[in-house]
This record gives sequence, structure tokens and C-alpha cells, in this order.
Amino acid sequence: MWLSDLRVVLPDQTLERGSLRLSDGRIAEIVEGPAPRREEAAWVDCCGLTALPGVIDMHGDMLEREIEPRPSTHFPTDMALFELDKRLAGAGVTTAYAALSFYENEREDSVRSRTIVRDMITTINALRDRLLIDFLVHARFEVSTPSIAPFLVEMLNADQLHIISLMDHTPGQGQYRDIEHYITFIAKWRKVDRAYVEAELAERMQKADDAQSNWELARDIATLAVGQGLTIASHDDDTIEKVDLVASLGATICEFPVTLEAAQEARRRGMHVVMGAPNVLRSGSHSGNLSATEAIAAGVVDILAADYYPAGLFQSVFILVNAGVLPLHEAAHLVSQNVADALNLHDRGRISVGKSADLALIETDGRPRVRGTLRHGAPIYWDGMMARRSAWL
Repeated sequence: MWLSDLRVVLPDQTLERGSLRLSDGRIAEIVEGPAPRREEAAWVDCCGLTALPGVIDMHGDMLEREIEPRPSTHFPTDMALFELDKRLAGAGVTTAYAALSFYENEREDSVRSRTIVRDMITTINALRDRLLIDFLVHARFEVSTPSIAPFLVEMLNADQLHIISLMDHTPGQGQYRDIEHYITFIAKWRKVDRAYVEAELAERMQKADDAQSNWELARDIATLAVGQGLTIASHDDDTIEKVDLVASLGATICEFPVTLEAAQEARRRGMHVVMGAPNVLRSGSHSGNLSATEAIAAGVVDILAADYYPAGLFQSVFILVNAGVLPLHEAAHLVSQNVADALNLHDRGRISVGKSADLALIETDGRPRVRGTLRHGAPIYWDGMMARRSAWL
């Protein structure tokens, strides 16, 4: 099949007018100008569209919200996964890691309870071959609740996980180093009185386990995971000392650093630095931390993640381009090529001959819109405009 006469975002440049030939699920040929018209060739007119590599999201929290859109209101996991799968395909995403919390809590009806997390993990792995996009599992290990560690090890040994991130959401450091901001944010998010959050915080701080022993446990888990070939990420690093710690545990990815100092140290150590796409879309962090756009302009960011809003990924690419922060091919690296490199996904992430034909076809006249998404050369999202252009399909 030929995708003809479109702008093609290549690894090192943007081909303003080119065409792609797809064969056996891979990119077989890249040419300048319109595709050759042959009677026997399947041919799609893509004039006015831009081809990006299929978007790769290494950290998306959306599945939890699909299952529990309102507190204690749960829907079947398989149904939620199928619906999220369609939404991600419509946002140009072809590979996604569902970020699931390994966090000990006392509410069995919580979407973050062991029972529901286990169900999400087993459902993703069981249905992976039936989904539109490639779905994997990103385990978010809350080191401040070490009692959850045996469950994490169980899932590791069952080969159910694909990335592990180490995080500590204890207020007073990391993402919530500003205690006042933490209280205000949590009260607003959970729609409860500040006094309730303050009392809960005081109890949590009293029950806090020894931080050093927690991180020693995290070291053991990271060693086990690396031995199984998994990538380790850190989360919400705020100081050089924190980056030193996680790097010593084998982390090669620094997710959502909250200070420029931490991001610079991670980059100095050769770690991949991740920021949230919604941070770019909103022109700032919802937590009052490091601005993603400023960090990208400073040259310390490799990757953007959906976090909680998948459409922010491809939108952020064009925001950065239109603001003059990066040229198009470099902005596209943040949601494709660099992510593939960080996660050892060597078959995708680039529009290059021989790579998987995972593509997002985007209309950029006005607000960017995904018109079509292909995985392994087959349309997984194809809107009405694309259908009219390719009636033979």
C-alpha cells in the first residue's frame, strides 16, 4: 500500500512532500513526491496530512479512570481496556504502557487495591493480542509502602510486568515537597475538607517507615527486575542526591523531575528524562513544579508521556514546533524515537525502511487532528475523511 503525497517526519529531517510504501507490516520504501500510480497498487491520497511515527506512551494513568470514573463506581476491566484502546488509537498512539499503582491502602474497593490491580495486569496480558495498539504494563512501586513488595515480586516472577518505576509520594519531598500545596491539591482533588487531609497527613507521617530500609528493599526489587530484562525508572526526583540514589539502583529513566537541577543531573548521568505532555499543553505543571517547555528549551528532556491525557502527546509536538522551541522532526522524537530507544523497542519509533509501519496521519490545518492511525501497516483508526480517500479498503 502507498500513502501518497504527504509531509513525512523522518528521523533527521522533515520531507515536505513524500510518499511511503508499506508492505508486510513494515515501511518498505520512502520516496520524494507523489507515489507512482500503478493499476495494481493500493494507493491512498494523503495530501495535506503529516505522517509521524506512531506515538509511544511509556506512562499513562488512564485505565484506572476508565474502570472507576467516579469514586467506588467500577466497570468491567476488559470493557474499560477495549474502550481505552480505541481512544488511544484515535490519539495516534500505537504503543502504550498502562501505569498501575503498587501502593498499599486499606480500601478494598479502591481501583488501586491488590485485587483490582491484579485484574488489570492479567487482563492486559491476556488480551494483548486482541487489542488495536500494543499494550504493556508499567508497575509504579510506592517505596513508602513496603508491604506491597511481595505482590510486586509475584507479578515480576510471573512475567506480567514490562517497566518498573520507583516512587515515593511521602509529603515533604519529591512531587509534594510543598506541604501546603499538597494539602490544597489533595483536598480539591478528592473533594474533602482541608482539615480531613491535614489529619490524614499527620497520621501518615507518624506511621512512616524507615526510609533507608524502604530504599534497600527497592534496590533488591530493581536488581531482580533488571535481571529479568526490565527497564527501571525513577519518579519525581527533586535533588541531585535523589538522582544519585536512583541511579545507583539501576534506574535509566528519570520521570517527571520536579526541579531543573534534578533533570540536569539525570541528563549528565546519561538517563532519559521524561516530562508530562499535559505540562506542555497547559504551559506549566499542575503541581507548581518544573515547566516541561522550559526544561525542553534547556535541552534536558528526551521524552513526553501522556500521564493522564493521551491527546496531549501529539498536540505537544505541534505546540513546541509552533512556539519555535524545536523543529518538527526533533519534537516528534519526544513521543516516538526517544521513547523506543529508552525502552529497547528496536522495531518501532521511526519512519525508516524496515521499521514497523506504525504511523499517525495528522491534519495540521488549524488545531492538529489525527485522521488515521496505522499499526503494522493496517489502519486501527480511520476517520470519515480517510475512508473517502481510500474507498478500496
